[in-house]
Amino acid sequence: MRRILIVLLLALAPPLWAAEPRDLAWTEMIPTGTPATPEPQAPMHDPGQGSALSDESDPPAAQMSPAAPVVEALDGQLVRLPGYLVPLETASDGRVREFLLVPYFGACIHVPPPPSNQIVHVHNEPGVQLEVLYQPYWVEGKLQVEHTSSELAEAGYRMTTSKVYPYQLDQ
Repeated sequence: MRRILIVLLLALAPPLWAAEPRDLAWTEMIPTGTPATPEPQAPMHDPGQGSALSDESDPPAAQMSPAAPVVEALDGQLVRLPGYLVPLETASDGRVREFLLVPYFGACIHVPPPPSNQIVHVHNEPGVQLEVLYQPYWVEGKLQVEHTSSELAEAGYRMTTSKVYPYQLDQ
């Protein structure tokens, strides 16, 4: 009986040697041979005005490539990706639990969204207390190649995160 219990515990417990996420560059999310991503446009208005979650009155700009090809080999990989959060769902306590992760500031809000292969639709519990939109973050979790749609943009990837924390060069 004791042997069965030990085997079950070892099988169900997360391994001590669990893999660390690999750092993923945004360029790795674009298949080889796909045209280069256009340069981001200048913000349409001052990013320092208002709070991070204030409502935008202008309609969203048209997305550059809403059905851009993705890299299928990334499906299921544990990754760490830097970027900016575009809130989609905010809880009553002010924490952002659902967001788009984008490679540059202002995408989807202040400038047109990048191609869908440069957007990750993220779910995070317990959420992130987002004070300012121009703060970059590291986002860690298992990446899925899955097309999702929101009112702001189409995303080519999805992630349920294990960690979201402010970006710093030494991390």
